[in-house]
Amino acid sequence: MKMLKSTLAVVTAATALGISGFAQAGATLDAVQKKGFVQCGVSDGLPGFSVPDAKGNIVGIDADVCRAVAAAVFGDAKKVKFSQLNAKERFTALQSGEVDVLSRNTTWTSSRDAGMGLVFAGVTYYDGIGFLVNKKLGVSSAKELDGATICIQAGTTTELNVSDYFRANGLKYTPITFDTSDESAKSLESGRCDVLTSDKSQLYAQRSKLAAPTDYVVLPETISKEPLGPVVRKGDEEWFSIVKWTLFAMLNAEEMGITSKNVEAEAKATKNPDVGRMLGADGEYGKDLKLPKDWVVQIVKQVGNYGEVFEKNLGKETPLQIDRGLNALWNNGGIQYAPPVR
Repeated sequence: MKMLKSTLAVVTAATALGISGFAQAGATLDAVQKKGFVQCGVSDGLPGFSVPDAKGNIVGIDADVCRAVAAAVFGDAKKVKFSQLNAKERFTALQSGEVDVLSRNTTWTSSRDAGMGLVFAGVTYYDGIGFLVNKKLGVSSAKELDGATICIQAGTTTELNVSDYFRANGLKYTPITFDTSDESAKSLESGRCDVLTSDKSQLYAQRSKLAAPTDYVVLPETISKEPLGPVVRKGDEEWFSIVKWTLFAMLNAEEMGITSKNVEAEAKATKNPDVGRMLGADGEYGKDLKLPKDWVVQIVKQVGNYGEVFEKNLGKETPLQIDRGLNALWNNGGIQYAPPVR
């Protein structure tokens, strides 16, 4: 999701001084192996993506991506520590080296990819900005929101996207910004604002936390493209490749029907050349990434393939009840697609 002027100011100042103001890219894998864990930046509490459970464990699809990286590097998905970050803190935390990877429902944009010393490693979730309203407001379309008061989380691309949408449609609105998504949702619930706007996935997540979720509805319009994915520091191609291919491995495993339940058996007995290469039964493809031969086996065995992770955290059996939609595989009506391991 998104970006604040204050964050851009930090980046601009650092660029003027030289990129040395940030943690030097390169050798991240060595540093991670030396300390014995992956430090992962996640949200400050977004159900389905990264949020503490009843035991204090961080759970969600973003958290599972980091566990998958740990499984690939160490053969142990538990070798990860989490830093909970709000939207304004997240980029500085990655740039400074406080975290090794940022997996925090963060939108891939040109300015972030080209102007912040960062690089996106793929798309975990294809999303878009929408609007959540109380049914009592009596609207069924975003085009009926003329004159509305809108809650927006600071530090996000939502501010610009909403401004563009309302201007393009000749509508007026009053924005109220908050530092956290929880503050925004509480203000909608209290009636301080008429509308809560954010990525649709976040709207479903916040709705699930309200006292009366069924009193609220997400309007049909999706007003932007928000490809959310993991981010690393630019200039460290080795670490970038590991994070990128971890996500690709989860997608390829789902496409090939490899699950946490059958992955070990398939690794030993498969007669499919593509499966054999991916699971380390044929060739030395992990070596190219400086990873063990069974790196994909460990990811899928300990964390799951992409479909398993999606359904566990976001799917129909969860409070969010999010349909796969665009996040279905390319051969099943969606646009999720990964290059092959070969």
